[in-house]
This record gives sequence, C-alpha cells and structure tokens, in this order.
Amino acid sequence: MPTPPLPGVPSPEVIDIERALTRITYLSTRARRHDRLMALAGVPLDRAAVALLRQIADSEPLRPGELAARLGVEASHVTRTVQQLQKSGYVTRVPDPDDRRAQRIELTDAGGEAIAKVREAGVRGMQMALSEWSPDELRQLATLFHRMVDDFLAYADEEGEPQSTPAGTT
Repeated sequence: MPTPPLPGVPSPEVIDIERALTRITYLSTRARRHDRLMALAGVPLDRAAVALLRQIADSEPLRPGELAARLGVEASHVTRTVQQLQKSGYVTRVPDPDDRRAQRIELTDAGGEAIAKVREAGVRGMQMALSEWSPDELRQLATLFHRMVDDFLAYADEEGEPQSTPAGTT
C-alpha cells in the first residue's frame, strides 16, 4: 500500500500533473495557435470573443456581470467584447425575464454557427494529435479529465471562487 503524501507536501505525481497542465495551457493559449484555429474555422474572432461565445453557448443567456464573473475578467472587458460581437452579429441583448431593467446576452444564429465552427476545428486538430491513441486510452483520458475538472470546481466552490471555464481555451 503506497504511503500517502505528507500534508502540504505535493506528491511527485501532482507536480508532474501541474507541469503537464502548464504546458498544455501554454500551447492552447499561444496567439499563433489561435490564429491557425480561426483560419481553419473561417471565423475572424480574437481569443476574448471566442471565450465569451463559448461561455454563452454553454449556458442560458447571461447578464454581462455574470459573464465577467464566470470568465474571471472585469465587467468593462465583457462590455467591450459584447459590443464587438453585437456589431458583428454574433450576439444580441435580450430583456432579463427576472428584471426588465436588465439585459442578458444571447447568441444569434450566426454566433452559434461561429462557435460550432471553432469547436469543430478544435476537435479536428485534437483528433489528429491523438490519432495514435486507442479508443480505450481516449476513454480513460476523458474520464480522468472530467473527474479532475469536477474536483477542481468542487475545490474552487469550497474556497469561494467563482466557477467558470478557462477563458483562454479555444
């Protein structure tokens, strides 16, 4: 039976996981990768716009303040990005059913199509990168990733942090 790590002392496995996550985060947030992904998707969006569209696509329409909290950015940043996306026809403002004075941000059909293209291009790239992996290995990786994210979210909730998806993922 393995000896559990001492409290406050990270295990070598946790250190390796943190290093791997740092590497994949760096790779996934590089400007050159983002530009290549947008070219493949045929969608002219910056990283902030993609993060915002992903967040809206994965939830019901949200108030700008809620979007800012979920993305971990300032409300003014969301306001500027929403204005850009609204001018491009990707989002629209709709009345908040709980407070008619407030508005929520909703994807338009064009916004839904754009984020679908971005996701499809990302999945194609991931499929190529993982093409040598067996279906069992892919299932195991997916299971463990989901478990890790769930544990991270539970930990963040215990610590009082807002729960969100990573802003830089595309």
